[in-house]
Amino acid sequence: MDDIVAAALRKWPNVPHCRGWLALDARGDWYLRDDRTQAAGAFPQAKGSRVEHAGLREFIERNYACDETGGWFFQNGPQRVYVELEAAPWVWRLAGARDAGGRLSAVTLNSHSGRAAVCQSTWLDEHGRLFVAADLGLGLVHTLDMETAADAIEAGLWPPVGALTFGQLQQRFGFRLSPVSANQAL
Repeated sequence: MDDIVAAALRKWPNVPHCRGWLALDARGDWYLRDDRTQAAGAFPQAKGSRVEHAGLREFIERNYACDETGGWFFQNGPQRVYVELEAAPWVWRLAGARDAGGRLSAVTLNSHSGRAAVCQSTWLDEHGRLFVAADLGLGLVHTLDMETAADAIEAGLWPPVGALTFGQLQQRFGFRLSPVSANQAL
């Protein structure tokens, strides 16, 4: 968390939380969702405006965290802005290194925000999406990196793939696609 954000939290500890205004899609893109977008429907059917400004994306990503109920948020100064997730809290990008024979010899795993991670387990859901549980949490493998992921599994660089429904993944790894409001039952 940025020092300025931590200072704002100390100065104004009781600012109400914000919900519905920020979302993360399955490709690792952030979306701002104004009143009009929210009225048009739930995320991701009504996405909103993609965050293009590099500085804003970096600020969001540096201050992105999870609460005790599995709701992911961006701490914007003293205000917690909860995030609507399309698929998972992280979207993984992969880079593979190949040996002289062209075989995959190593894979790096990075989150959509550029954080390095270590693969702990791999999972397919009922829709054929590949998820990786890592030291940072559960994330969806970016569609552009599926070939590298398949090669990593086939080469034995990653654990064999397990199968869970998407609902089971949410329960096992403790995240919510849409955070609950303060007055909703958990």
